[in-house]
Amino acid sequence: MAGSGTTVLEGFILGRRALGFDIDPLALLVSQVKTAPLDKTEVNQVGNNILKQATIALDERESELRELLENRWDTKTREFVDYWFALETQVGLLALLMEIDKIADESIRAFFQLVFSSIIITKSGGVSLAFDLAHTRPHRAKIVFSRSGEVLLGEELTDRSSPRLKFLTKRLRFAPYEFKKRFQQNLRSLLDSGFTSPSPRILRGNAENLPLADDSVDLIVTSPPYASNAIDYMRAHKFSLVWLGYCIDQLAQKRKEYIGGEATTGFDFERLPDYSAGTVAAISELDEKKGRVLHRYYSEMTRTLREMFRVLRPGKAAILVVGSSVLRGRDTYTQNCLAEIGQAIGFQVPKIGERRLDRNRRMLPAGFERNSESQIQQRMHVEYIIGFHKPES
Repeated sequence: MAGSGTTVLEGFILGRRALGFDIDPLALLVSQVKTAPLDKTEVNQVGNNILKQATIALDERESELRELLENRWDTKTREFVDYWFALETQVGLLALLMEIDKIADESIRAFFQLVFSSIIITKSGGVSLAFDLAHTRPHRAKIVFSRSGEVLLGEELTDRSSPRLKFLTKRLRFAPYEFKKRFQQNLRSLLDSGFTSPSPRILRGNAENLPLADDSVDLIVTSPPYASNAIDYMRAHKFSLVWLGYCIDQLAQKRKEYIGGEATTGFDFERLPDYSAGTVAAISELDEKKGRVLHRYYSEMTRTLREMFRVLRPGKAAILVVGSSVLRGRDTYTQNCLAEIGQAIGFQVPKIGERRLDRNRRMLPAGFERNSESQIQQRMHVEYIIGFHKPES
């Protein structure tokens, strides 16, 4: 669960031998780029060349790019792309991507793949027809204008006036221009190429079955997902991953592997200690399916904590930053349940810290008014920091 790689980066900066594992392709890409020292002058030259060549392709070979788009995806992925991206945007994105794919240096290519992804997955705006991609369930624009002002979608709605409709109106952005802005912004945050700490390792790996030896790790710091896909990462990530070589069916299958998913058929449930089992039972009384989903989550976290205990050296610690979920109006008490599960495995839990979250700076939007009935506003007011200590003997 390397996530965006912040912990790996901090370990790298401190001169530690840093390791990060994740199964999400975009999380791996972010972590790899964040921890890769690069020569800024060289990256700047490559970026300017991408923009130059992509612009030439759009001016001189647009019809060729459109033909290439026709055969780029399978039918299902093609339908997804057509629904969420206007054709002129698709052409611009392909022109950029074809130049990025030519980069020989793997680290530099990864940097520009991430720049490319970031013009699609944004908190607001972006080049797709979606809103709220970095927040919650994406909404497609109702009215879409081309860059020249032509109505591309929702012409029948343009004479209506409502705040909601105005919010869901979008003017297309020119992909190369957005790429240039993001590239120049990301360039400033690159690690200096002269950085001499041991290179971190960012690997694809499942937190429930780590490819590490027993008693080999000094410190684990991570933030596991919420139960029941409270934040569905793949829902947003697939918008850029379909451009980076993945198909929709492939991503849907990968999503089922994520901790906190909702599929329970054929799942291997763990026996839970009393408090955690009681919490699952209480949710099950309200909604049997949600209860199974919660049992899945605590089963996955049992196996994850068991792996953490296995790989940690005696006397060392794992720090988990977690949030609780609300299912059918009832708190899942994630921090208490994980602490109990960890203790049952053999950890000592000296303390559970608490950090209040700014309601307007959370990953999920809070809205402009407080609403006690809102499912979103019931979540993510607090983060809990659980310290797990592996005894010396």
